[in-house]
Amino acid sequence: MTATTEATPSTTPPTTAAAPDGGAVAAPALGGLPEVPCPRELSTGDARELTRVFFERLRSLEEGTREYQYVRGTLIEMNISLVNFAARPFRDRPGGPENEDIVQVGIIGLIKAIDRYDPDRNTQFTTLAVPYITGEIKRHFRDTTWAVRVPRRLQEQRLLLARATEELTSETDHAPTPAELAAHLGLTEDEVREGLVAANGYSTQSLDAPQQSESGGGGTPAGGQPARSLADTVGDLDPALEAVEDRQALAPLLAGLDERSTRILQLRFGEEMTQAEIGEEVGLSQMHVSRVLARTLESLREEMLHD
Repeated sequence: MTATTEATPSTTPPTTAAAPDGGAVAAPALGGLPEVPCPRELSTGDARELTRVFFERLRSLEEGTREYQYVRGTLIEMNISLVNFAARPFRDRPGGPENEDIVQVGIIGLIKAIDRYDPDRNTQFTTLAVPYITGEIKRHFRDTTWAVRVPRRLQEQRLLLARATEELTSETDHAPTPAELAAHLGLTEDEVREGLVAANGYSTQSLDAPQQSESGGGGTPAGGQPARSLADTVGDLDPALEAVEDRQALAPLLAGLDERSTRILQLRFGEEMTQAEIGEEVGLSQMHVSRVLARTLESLREEMLHD
């Protein structure tokens, strides 16, 4: 044991200790406990030995007292290294939280493990604590880091597909097909495709982000033009499509008009001539042209609505 923890048991522990909520708790007079001035700086072996001693004392204290808060807070401080160890594989995940946030979530799991640990079971505290910490971090990723919320079944399936893809890629030197993934995992191809689609919801990209070039990099293409965003390439509804069906329905009705009415419609809507200009062209007055147009359009409207 280091010099810090080899000190003889003292009836005056350190003046403060960390509380579960992050505040400082004044250390009460607890005889028989060694002095731990810097719980976070203990070595792994020292922390394991002192954890056992502090748990023995914790079970004899009444919950909610200053003595209980001090011992419990010191246990948390001494075992922060377990949180850092369990959080290491989760750091720098795409779309995941910052490292400090992961540690804070892991501390919640550590506190739960401390509250549930029973020394009488003769098991190491780490045996219980690490699964609690890891489970709390996984739960945090599951509940808060997905850009699009998908069912838990598909969230877990995404992890299975990721591991299977890595294994099959290393074995076959190519990206596995849905059929190969299905055979490897004992799933149907439809289930694999469903999981692959759901995995796209883990992280998203802005529609305004520049698309990557064919060489794999973003930025400005070789032509000097700025890279287009995905929003620039997404098609929109063509308003002219709505008129296609109307034109198809109108064609046989136009074919049934007399020659004069057809000519007046062509000049008005095809060549965009005024009524006065149409009158000079067909030898009618402007008023007569207006009446012919109104009568023809009303007739066409009624027949289309009737159909």
